[in-house]
Amino acid sequence: MKRSTIRLSKKGTIYTPRFALICLSSLFFSASYNMLIPELPAYLSQMGGAPYIGLIIALFTLTAGISRPFSGKLTDTIGRKPVMIFGALVCLISGFLYPILTSVSGFLILRLFHGFSTGFNPTATATYVADIVPKERWGEALGIQGISFSTGLALGPALGSLIKLHFSFDVLFYSSSIIALISLLFIANLKETLVQKQRFERKLLKISKTDIIAPEVLPAAIVTFLTYVAFGVILTLIPDWSQHVGFVNKGTFFIVFTIASLLVRFVAGKMSDQYGRIRVIHVGLVLLVVSLFLIGYRDTTRGLLTGAALYGLAMGIISPAVNAWTIDMSHPRYRGKAMATMYIALESGIGLGALFSGWYYRETLAHVPHVLYACGVLALLALLYMGWRHYKKVDRTTGL
Repeated sequence: MKRSTIRLSKKGTIYTPRFALICLSSLFFSASYNMLIPELPAYLSQMGGAPYIGLIIALFTLTAGISRPFSGKLTDTIGRKPVMIFGALVCLISGFLYPILTSVSGFLILRLFHGFSTGFNPTATATYVADIVPKERWGEALGIQGISFSTGLALGPALGSLIKLHFSFDVLFYSSSIIALISLLFIANLKETLVQKQRFERKLLKISKTDIIAPEVLPAAIVTFLTYVAFGVILTLIPDWSQHVGFVNKGTFFIVFTIASLLVRFVAGKMSDQYGRIRVIHVGLVLLVVSLFLIGYRDTTRGLLTGAALYGLAMGIISPAVNAWTIDMSHPRYRGKAMATMYIALESGIGLGALFSGWYYRETLAHVPHVLYACGVLALLALLYMGWRHYKKVDRTTGL
C-alpha cells in the first residue's frame, strides 16, 4: 500500500491527542455495554426467561461475529471513523430500547441488535490505532488502548451493579446510553486516517468469500478462539458463581480481573515488541490454564479473587500480543479485514462458550467447575498449538 493511503503520526510518537481520544472512546464504549452484563441474567429471569440465560451473551456475540466481515470491509473502504461511530450509535439506541421491549422474545431480539456494536467499533478502533502508531510500537500502543477498554470492562459492571442496587433496571439502561453518547462524542473529534476512502454504497455490503477471512492471520485467530471460549463462560456464569461464594456485588470478579489486566498490559505490549509475540503469548496461556482450574476448584471468596487476578494477568498479557501479532501478519491494505478475522474468532469463542455454559449450567452450581475445567483444557490446546508452531519455525519474522 502506498504511504498516502493512510495518515501516519510523526515517527516514534504514540502519545498524541488522537491516541488519547481513541483510548477515551474505547473506555466509555466498553463501559456502556459491559455495565449491563452482571444484571441481565436476573432481569431475564424475572421476565420468565431463566432457561435462556446462555443466550444473553451468545446472541450478542452472534451478530457481532456475523457483522465482522462487513465492518472489516467498510473499515478498509469508507474509513475507520464511520465504522466506529456506527458501533457506538448502536449502544446508544439499545439502552433506550431495553425498557420498551419487555418480553422475553423482545429482549432476545434486542440482544441480537446490540451485538452489532462490538461487531463494528473494535475492528475500526484497532485499525485506527495501527494507522497512527509506528510499527515498532504496535504492541505497546495496543496494550495501552487495551488498558482503556479493560478499564471500561471493569468500571462498567461495577457501576451497573451499583446503579441497579440503588435505582432500577430502567435507570441502568438509560445510563448505558448516556455513556455510549460520551464515547460517540470522542469519536466525532477524531480525524479520519484512511485517505483513499470511498463513499458508502449498497454494493459495499455484498460480501464475497475473500472478504470474510484473511488467511494470513489464521494462526492468531485460532489462538484467539481457544482463549476466548473461557471469557464467554465467565461472562455467563461468574455473576451467579460470585453470589454463591459470598459476594453481594456481582461485578467484584470483573473489578479484580480488570485491575490485574491493567497492571500488566502496558508492560506486556512493550515486551511483545521487544522479545516477540510468541514468547509473550506462551506466558499468558500458562497463566490462563492455571487461573481457570483455580476458579473452578476453589469456591471461596479468596479462591475466586485469586483466580480473577491470575485470569486478569493472563488476558492482559495475551490480548495486546495477539492483536499486534495479527497486525504483523496482515496485508497493510486489508488491515481492517485482518482485525475482523481475529475478532470473528474472538466472538465465536465467546458466543460458543456462553451458549454451551448456559445450556449445561441450568442454574445448577455444581456444573460450574466442570465448564471451567473444560475451558482450561482448551487454553492448554492453544498453548500446545503455539508450541507446535514455534517448533516448526513458522513464525521466523514475528515469533522470534
